[in-house]
Amino acid sequence: MRRNSRAADAGTLERLFGGADGLLPLWIAEPDVGLAPGIVAALEERAALGWYGYEMRPRSVVESFWEWMSDRHGWNGTDLQASVSPSVGTSISVLIDLFTEPGDGVVIQPPVFTDFKPIVTSAGRTAVRNPLTLTDDGYRMDLDDLESKVAEPETRMMILCNPHNPVGRVWTLRELREVAEICARHGVFVVSDEIHADIALPPHRFTPFAAAASDAGVGWAAAHGPIKTFGLAGVCDSLLVTNDEQVAKRFRSAASRFHLNRNNAFGIAAFETAYRTGARWLDDLLGLVSDNFTLLRENLPDGVTLIEPEGTYLAWLDFRSLGMGVPDLARWLPRSAHLALSPGHWFGRQGAGFARMTVAVPTERIEDAIGRLTEAVEMHDA
Repeated sequence: MRRNSRAADAGTLERLFGGADGLLPLWIAEPDVGLAPGIVAALEERAALGWYGYEMRPRSVVESFWEWMSDRHGWNGTDLQASVSPSVGTSISVLIDLFTEPGDGVVIQPPVFTDFKPIVTSAGRTAVRNPLTLTDDGYRMDLDDLESKVAEPETRMMILCNPHNPVGRVWTLRELREVAEICARHGVFVVSDEIHADIALPPHRFTPFAAAASDAGVGWAAAHGPIKTFGLAGVCDSLLVTNDEQVAKRFRSAASRFHLNRNNAFGIAAFETAYRTGARWLDDLLGLVSDNFTLLRENLPDGVTLIEPEGTYLAWLDFRSLGMGVPDLARWLPRSAHLALSPGHWFGRQGAGFARMTVAVPTERIEDAIGRLTEAVEMHDA
């Protein structure tokens, strides 16, 4: 465990979970394994140059992204625009400002990434909830409800999470087409957060929203980058991809105005190196994640269930059978199980009774977590 990381910082653990002593922190959505050697070497080499002033971003950086997408996902950049952005949150925030007005509605699909709602509401817009539905076959979109929500004239945008954080769905082409067609009928712009695109578990495959949007005539943009794949959130930029030159032009104009496109020498080095050299490392990570999910699936104690994952390295755990209320579960996890997990209610009220845990860690840490949960459940049932 990287002790100086945000996940394990004593002050953060105290603030969020009531204490750091003995807690196993598995709450941050990033891999906590040795990073790809090529990236580490590239950063060391760049640091050794001894100068850190203004640096141009070569075209090869964005080209490396498209080569990666073509090789891994069969998606190329033909007729698409890719713009540099500091983060996914930055991209969404700028697009909200550009393409909606104060008071407009922005659709989100809870339980969903914790930052979406505050990004919407802090901009003076209204978060319009289209909750996912948990069925015997996993989470599904409520498309009838979506149609009803986007039909409202004040609803102007939808934020899609593809693959979905935290429930682990990898949306199919059919599902994405249905979303695209619904939003196209009502003139709703779709922003697709695809930052977990590379973490799809076989036999599931990532499908870019672009593939569904091409025939629907819906306005869209998608956020991408290496930060979640390679654990580079502290150094790398992201990309905003769209097929609309005017969307790209307006985004780049805003980025220039607010100096959001300033280059970071280390970010440039890490970004391109990740996509040029990280394939084998990612394959190993996906194998580890799959093995850790299997370990959870087969060894969780009675009363705790793994929602079957299709993608991401985030386990969505169902604790509802234990009969705890939201505050009780949020206290029980750190105090009784000695685990720092993201409580499900952080992702919206639909996450009540659940918790999110990263599994992109050494297997012995998952074994430790299972042991802690088993002991805590036994004490709870006693």
